[in-house]
Amino acid sequence: MEATITKSTGSWYLARTDDGVVWQARTRGKLRLQVSDTSNPVAVGDRVLLMEDVNYENTAIIKEIFPRENYVIRKANKLSSKRQILATNLDAAVLVASMFAPRTSLGFIDRFLLGCQAYHVPAILFMNKVDMLGDNIDQVQSEIGRIYKNAQVEIMYGSALDSNSIQELLNRIHIKRILLAGHSGVGKSTLLNALYPEFDAKVGSISETHSKGKHTTTFAEMFTTEDGTQLIDTPGIRDFGVVDIEAIEIPQYFPEFRKFMNKCKFSNCTHTHEPNCAVLENVSNGNIPEERYYSYQSILNNEDIYK
Repeated sequence: MEATITKSTGSWYLARTDDGVVWQARTRGKLRLQVSDTSNPVAVGDRVLLMEDVNYENTAIIKEIFPRENYVIRKANKLSSKRQILATNLDAAVLVASMFAPRTSLGFIDRFLLGCQAYHVPAILFMNKVDMLGDNIDQVQSEIGRIYKNAQVEIMYGSALDSNSIQELLNRIHIKRILLAGHSGVGKSTLLNALYPEFDAKVGSISETHSKGKHTTTFAEMFTTEDGTQLIDTPGIRDFGVVDIEAIEIPQYFPEFRKFMNKCKFSNCTHTHEPNCAVLENVSNGNIPEERYYSYQSILNNEDIYK
């Protein structure tokens, strides 16, 4: 029988069949070995083939993972060589960000966007907590708009505490499968509750000492509304390490670079030091935002941006 993974707890999964039956499921050793380079061999959103486990009531064995249309993946953590798949088979991924309490860095945003570009996931940047910006809101929106004008990302602004301000996002994700990601404390769970109060997700507080969010979502889980919208809530992400992308490929996933790259003198241009580099020229004249170029350099040099 076929099913969709709706929750991952590390060793056990919840899998919902097309007729709505939910099974507790686990993987066989052979399947785990086939995908041993990931911390989670099965991810929320995966379509799988189940076989009823005759040894345990209401449980099943995951025999096969069907090919994924797309996914969002990152390095499991900065000290690990393993990869973590956040979710699969998505209509879009929403990165919930904030300017403070906690601040989401441009480096983190750019790594997330690169991952979405590389694995064909439409990206939405939702800037939360805009009610805290006061008179600076127009300036912030102008700056964010300038930096990401040609980055092929939808940008929305609002506050999870103001239902009117999230209507645009609600309309955009209607009857779609959407990943919600972001640092702990940026308001993912609050936003989830505001979008669909029936989910009643747990809401955490911000650590006064470190201004970092306390983890309130322990495992990735898919919530489905009566109208068919599927929201995948994930644990707060502290960092977003880029994986499975060769250095020569990285410029391709910066949309601002692409229309200039074929004008570079060298076909293998790294856009860092070469003469007659069209990318560097357009950074200098402002056609490519410096902030995006600095992120490109950081990713290319495998430098970590966590702050």
